[in-house]
Formats: sequence, structure tokens, C-alpha cells
Amino acid sequence: MAVARSMRRSSPISLLLAALLAFGFICFLLSPSAPSTSTLSNTSTSSQQRQSNAAEHPLSPPTKPFFKSQPVRSDGHKAAPPVVHYDLNKLTNTANSVANRERILILTPLARFYQSYWDNLEKLNYPHELISLGFIAPKTSAGNAAVSALEKAIAKTQSGPIDNRFASISILRQDFDPPLKSQDEKARHEMSAQKARRESMARARNSLLFTTLGPATSWVLWLDSDVVETPASLIQDLTAFDQPVIVPNCFQRFYDAKKKKWDVRPYDFNSWVDSQVAQNLAANMGPEEILLEGYAEMPTYRTLMAHLPDVKNLEPKKMIALDGVGGTALLVKADVHRDGAMFPAFPFFHLVETEGFAKMARRLGYEVIGLPDYLVYHYNE
Repeated sequence: MAVARSMRRSSPISLLLAALLAFGFICFLLSPSAPSTSTLSNTSTSSQQRQSNAAEHPLSPPTKPFFKSQPVRSDGHKAAPPVVHYDLNKLTNTANSVANRERILILTPLARFYQSYWDNLEKLNYPHELISLGFIAPKTSAGNAAVSALEKAIAKTQSGPIDNRFASISILRQDFDPPLKSQDEKARHEMSAQKARRESMARARNSLLFTTLGPATSWVLWLDSDVVETPASLIQDLTAFDQPVIVPNCFQRFYDAKKKKWDVRPYDFNSWVDSQVAQNLAANMGPEEILLEGYAEMPTYRTLMAHLPDVKNLEPKKMIALDGVGGTALLVKADVHRDGAMFPAFPFFHLVETEGFAKMARRLGYEVIGLPDYLVYHYNE
């Protein structure tokens, strides 16, 4: 029996269904491909590594990310944390820091927030799941503004791709008033302000260190908030020297109006080799007086690491022994701090803060090393 002509024609419903199927097929062809198995595997591994190091309870070290929930007792209250044993003899700090998955604690006293500082921090190519960050800021209007800007940067990074996130971040506020009202560069570097300013800085550094140093920390990198340019491999480069205390040279980029071009100049003058002149000055000082570096009013004739490099012929692996260090960028094996080397907030052999720390580390038997040709750069105000 012949089929009626009207039945052989396509109905409107059939045409609509065919169009929908064709549209779906085109979307399938043009849609982005799903993540590869290797990409998913890497992300999963990173996530597992982070969670395996997660804090177990509220008293866990602050350098551990807090993921896990605390047990609850039958009465509804959270159970007391257990006794935890840490075997620090198994902790390493070696030249192969990445291969040995050694944890880094980057500590920054924060008076101002510079986006370029944070951008540089994000570019560090040491595995971010092995990096914990710690900040301390004064309770001032400038400190409040710095913390607010920092929190915005943290929120963006820590909600981004998991491999870019840091293991943990702690923010502290100073419980004492800063000695200087102004944080501009000229006021900070007035000679008359140095003793009070640097003693206050030492207190802030110690508060930050003692609050955040955890039992899994292998290295502590002190990095000032106005250090805005370093090699991305900064951590690997410095740990590769396998030194207890090591400091690169801090310079500053500036526009030379005479030469009409950008140039570099020394910035941090607190890394030095001692001199007999400085020792004689100290011998005649009162118990509360301190030696200062970089001021014409107090010539010490020390050998300043800032003046040693030939910027046109740098040898980044060149090392020298130092007696004093600056803190703009300073890498310390965590064991040095655990053994008692801190930042004296009082005259220690007529030295305070980072220079006093170097003296203390040397008194404990540790070498203090400088890298005159390895440059990091300070913000130009």
C-alpha cells in the first residue's frame, strides 16, 4: 500500500528536533576539551599533599593549614587536643630543598603594602604548598591600610588555582606603639631615630618569629615588604648554598637624571665586615649606646657589602664572610633561630636588630655569609 504523500513530508516537530541535535553536535565539537588525566592528577596530588599536612586541632602550629574538624564530646563541646610529639631530628635543611620538600616560612614586617611586593612573592617558583607566610603590622592608620590591602591580595591568591596558593598565612598586629609617627623614607633613616626605630623593629621581628615558627619549618626567609624584585628562584638559589645565615645584596633601581637613563645603586648598608675602628668606637661607648652604619657622623670604616659588586660583571655565587647583616632579604636555617638567635631589642655588643642577630648567630658558632653579587631590589620611594 502506498504511503500518503503528506506522511512522507517532514513535520515541523521533526525539523525542530533535527535542528536541536545539529546544534548540540556543533557545540560538542567547538567546546574546550576536558582537562587531561595528567593535569587532573597533578592537581589532585597537590591537594592531597596540602591536606596531609593539615592541622589536626586548634593548637597545631600556625604554619599548618587548618582543614580538619576537631572531635566533639558527648556533651557537645569540642574535645581537648591530644599530646603531639615532633621529632625535629628528622627535619632537614639542605642544599636540595625542593627535592627534600623542605618547608619555608617567609616573614615580613609590614608597615606599608606594595602590590609589586605581593606580585613578586607570587612569582616565586618554589612549590607554594611548601611556603607559609607571616606578617606583623603596627596598630596605626597606616598599618590598618596595609593590612586591608594585604587581605585583599591574599583573598585573590588563596581562592585562585590551587598550585598558586600558599600553605598558610598568619597576620599579627603589634601590641606596642611604633616610635615613629611617619613611615616616609627620610624620617625612617634619620640618625637620631635609629636606636628607637630599630629596637622597635627587633621586637616586631621577634614577636612574628616566635608566634609562627612551627616544628615542620626548615628555613626562615625574612623579606621586607618593600623588596619588590627578586629572581623567581630566590629560595632555591639561597638554600643551594646550604649556609646557616645568608644574605643577598639589596640594591635600588632609580632614574639617573644626569645620564638620562635607569640605573641601580646600593640600598642596604647593614651587611658588613667589621673594622678595628668600629671595635675601638664600641669599646668607648656607654652600655646603652649602639653603633650605626651608613652615617657620616659615625665613620666606622667597615667593609660594606653594598659597595663590593661590579654591577657590570656580577658573579652571583661569590660568597664572603660577614659580621653584620641587613634584613631586607635574609635566609636563616630554622635551627639557628631554635638555638636562640633572635633580634636583640637592646644593645648587644653595641648592636641591635639584624646586626645584633648576626653577632648572636656568630656567638652561637654559626657562619654568616653574604652574596655581594646576588642582587634583590628595594622599592624606590
